[in-house]
Amino acid sequence: MKLRSLQFWRSWSIGLRMAFITMLPVVFLFTAFVWYSWYAHRAQVAEELSERGRILARALAETSEYNVISGNLTDLRLTINGLVQSDKSIRQVDIVDAEGKTAVRVTSTLAQDAEPHFYEAPIRKQVVWINLFSDNGTPHVSASSDARPPTLTTEIVGAVRVTMSPSNMLAKQAGRFRIELAMAALALVASGVLAWVLARSLTLPLKEAIDALRSIRGGQYRVELPVTTGGEVGELQASIGEMSVALERSTQDLENKVAERTRDLVESRNEALRADADKRKLIQKVNSIIEDERKSIAIEIHDELNASLIAVRLEAQSIGMLAAKAPPAPEVDEIRAKAGAITKLALDLYANGRRLVRRLRPEVLDMLGLHGAVEEMLRHYDSGSGCRFAFHSEGDFSRLGNELAISAYRIVQEALSNVMKHAGATSAEVTLVLDAVSDLLRIEVEDNGSGFDPTHNSEGIGIIGMRERVYALHGTIAVRSAPQRGTTVTITLPLSSATAVS
Repeated sequence: MKLRSLQFWRSWSIGLRMAFITMLPVVFLFTAFVWYSWYAHRAQVAEELSERGRILARALAETSEYNVISGNLTDLRLTINGLVQSDKSIRQVDIVDAEGKTAVRVTSTLAQDAEPHFYEAPIRKQVVWINLFSDNGTPHVSASSDARPPTLTTEIVGAVRVTMSPSNMLAKQAGRFRIELAMAALALVASGVLAWVLARSLTLPLKEAIDALRSIRGGQYRVELPVTTGGEVGELQASIGEMSVALERSTQDLENKVAERTRDLVESRNEALRADADKRKLIQKVNSIIEDERKSIAIEIHDELNASLIAVRLEAQSIGMLAAKAPPAPEVDEIRAKAGAITKLALDLYANGRRLVRRLRPEVLDMLGLHGAVEEMLRHYDSGSGCRFAFHSEGDFSRLGNELAISAYRIVQEALSNVMKHAGATSAEVTLVLDAVSDLLRIEVEDNGSGFDPTHNSEGIGIIGMRERVYALHGTIAVRSAPQRGTTVTITLPLSSATAVS
């Protein structure tokens, strides 16, 4: 706390500090001078009053001896009264007898106050004893050789007490003190003006330098700062001017480099956008070709392979019926068993072909549309796993084009495949919303699985495939997940995307 109180000046400006440093000794000298002058005047008044009081007391004591002895106090009072009225520094004069009783008291009407003490001088009566007879009783005749002095005796018959008044002298000294104070104050004001001029001669160049630095900080690197003073401040002004020129040149060079680099980046971005657009068109085209090829393969499997398998099954059944009509024999039983095995194998191959056809091209998508196909897919996943699937849909899906419907179906299929392989979820929900107002298809797949941290875990192949398929259709995809909090995949596809891409 003490250290902070001693460092209060740290928040002061340079001008204030300089003025403080300049005025501090001046104020100290002014204070010392004023105090000493006042003290000297007071001391001079006290000394002069003391000396005058003692002199007056002794003088009155010597001159009033006869009046006190003779009892002529009236003349003495008149004399003292004239003295008191002529001297304003005398407050009161008292003549007391040998017993201390006041015989005469004269008080001044001009003096305002009195000192708490008085100056006293004794009134002495001197008696001279002269022997007029010699030792033998004859009259004494003085001779030149007679050196015996007369006998002297002293007796105190009273005292003079003088009480002085300092008001008059203090008034005179106060006038002189005021003159000295005015001269000292004038010197103090002159010193203050000089300190202000000196501080201003320093603060103005510094203020201009600070304004120039602020302009440079604000981006105006070229500033005009003339050197208006010498010393360190002048060097600072010159350095700021040189720095301004150097900064302007550096900024211009940097702006040129940035502009050139920006042109290169814009060209690179445009090339990347063109490449990205071409890539998405290619992906969409490849997906379309793959779907067409899947459809073609599915048709061949359904029309040719499955038809051949039906024929094989019928032939095997015919062989079995013929073997049943033949006479019993081991060979006949073996033929009948082989015919049954061929029939079962043909049925299994037919079922596998049907499943393969559904994977290549779900028939329910052509028959029931996207809604029915997704519902059938969920029913298939729900019956073959420990995860329960829920389905929610809104809108008329019959208006979806074939290209967009198969893409949405594949996206949902990939999302559910990720749930089954990686999530470890016990429940999942698929939501399809066809918004006719905004002309958008919204797909959301949410599960309560283990989830992952998108900031630390890289995306898998499944999410990358979905993202590329969505971007190829000019849609958006958002993946929200957290450890042990499940995963939500939200996809938005414009209904006109398939037409625009094709």
